[in-house]
Amino acid sequence: MRNSGLLLVCVAATMLSASPLQAASDSTQQIDYPAFLALSHEVAAKRQERLIDLAEFRRRAARPETLILDTRSAAAFAEGHMAGAINLPFSDFTDSKLRAVIGANLDREILIYCNNNFSNNIRPIKLKRAPLALNIPTFINLYGYGYRNIYELGTVVDLHDPMVQWVSDAPGS
Repeated sequence: MRNSGLLLVCVAATMLSASPLQAASDSTQQIDYPAFLALSHEVAAKRQERLIDLAEFRRRAARPETLILDTRSAAAFAEGHMAGAINLPFSDFTDSKLRAVIGANLDREILIYCNNNFSNNIRPIKLKRAPLALNIPTFINLYGYGYRNIYELGTVVDLHDPMVQWVSDAPGS
């Protein structure tokens, strides 16, 4: 009895000392928060180097093989998006869907933007909380899926700036 009590104390102490991150990754092979944090840390410096202004964004967008990827919802995309953008909602990211939209070339140049790149805060580009801006998880996920040639609009611009080239697919627009 005494040994089993000691064993119980040791097991309880071990469980209490395990970090929440370790416990989360041990619970399933399909969710790995520590790996996500490591990927996010790896991407941080690379992302910082790939923030570009609107003029550079438009210059790169004019290249025939460059893709402007809008990862907002399909409904928000239909209400308005940058000219030439292709929509793949962030929640739909999988290997196969990314390949279908981007193509097999992992080195293809990809330009991204989100609601928080616009100062207007009107539909369909309502601001999100800054730490939750869609550019951040989009960049991390694209990088994690193997795409390395990503550039992000790194400035806040007015939606009505002629260089933005905003278009709508909504009827009557």
